[in-house]
Amino acid sequence: MIKPVDVKALEAYQIWVKFEDGVEGIYDLAPIRARGKLFERWEDRCVFEDVEVDGEWRAIVWGDQGDLEICSDMVYMELTGKKVDELVPVVGSAQIHA
Repeated sequence: MIKPVDVKALEAYQIWVKFEDGVEGIYDLAPIRARGKLFERWEDRCVFEDVEVDGEWRAIVWGDQGDLEICSDMVYMELTGKKVDELVPVVGSAQIHA
């Protein structure tokens, strides 16, 4: 999948993300934040602003240990409107369908 190369925290639980293919955009995390206690940590603005792209896995993470993460593939698909089968390469003669 296409990996993020840069990310910045914005207001109102939004992030700006740029991907390796040049796609960039703003992603709203407010619906995710409302899903559970884990994401309540974002209420501390310092925690939310501590977002980064993990160097090894190139995931979108928060925290010293990258212990809070969102799926960068999901963000990419939301920003581009593409589906999994458009992004996953063909393996042999079979395609992967979601």
